[in-house]
Amino acid sequence: MTNQPRRTLLLTGASRGIGHATVKRFSAAGWRVITCSRHPFPENCPWEMGPEDHIQVDLSDPADTLRAVDEIKSRLPDGELHALVNNAGISPKGAGGVRLGTLNTPEEDWRRVFQVNFFAPILLARGLLEELKRTHGAVVNVTSIAGSRVHPFAGAAYATSKAALAGLTREMAADFGPLGVRVNAIAPGEIDTSILSPGTEKLVEQIPMQRLGTPDEVAKIIYVLCTDTSSYLNGAEIHINGGQHV
Repeated sequence: MTNQPRRTLLLTGASRGIGHATVKRFSAAGWRVITCSRHPFPENCPWEMGPEDHIQVDLSDPADTLRAVDEIKSRLPDGELHALVNNAGISPKGAGGVRLGTLNTPEEDWRRVFQVNFFAPILLARGLLEELKRTHGAVVNVTSIAGSRVHPFAGAAYATSKAALAGLTREMAADFGPLGVRVNAIAPGEIDTSILSPGTEKLVEQIPMQRLGTPDEVAKIIYVLCTDTSSYLNGAEIHINGGQHV
């Protein structure tokens, strides 16, 4: 138990994988976690107060994203938000799960991917800036190893949106930093989640640590970036990939 006021995290993409592990990591540390998803809150989720702190939103719709910002504000009675983690991301596939490159990604997929993976993070961060300023809070954008190299499974729209999000992180760090809000990114590599593509085992051979990462290993770094342990870290992109990028 502590006399410190309870801190609040807003997390997008919380239903599985890295997002699910992040909810558990922050909840275990006593944080209140507000989750955002385009789905209703699932009844089998384990964290306390989940349904009351879940907001259904379609991040591919700018108007609905801004509507969610107003709803989030209404759920912060003290007007304080300590951390925003932009984890939601989509990567459409072709027929049979085939990778979509620059030549065969439909235009509507490009727009939808960038709306969710790139525009939604800045809409949420700008919309909640006052709440983050009150706590000298932190923003963490989840990019990807695919943002800096051509990936055999991640599609072109996903990869370029993550590269853009890395650039956005630097710009946000420069703009938000003087206001007392730190902005950093994490770039996961091959993490052992339910959305791994067939053939991932061949990539493990290229990873110096010779294994996949776990969602909790990513969640632990996200937690550090949202706490005073990283109080002078701003504008960084941390690679969590077992050395795959070297």
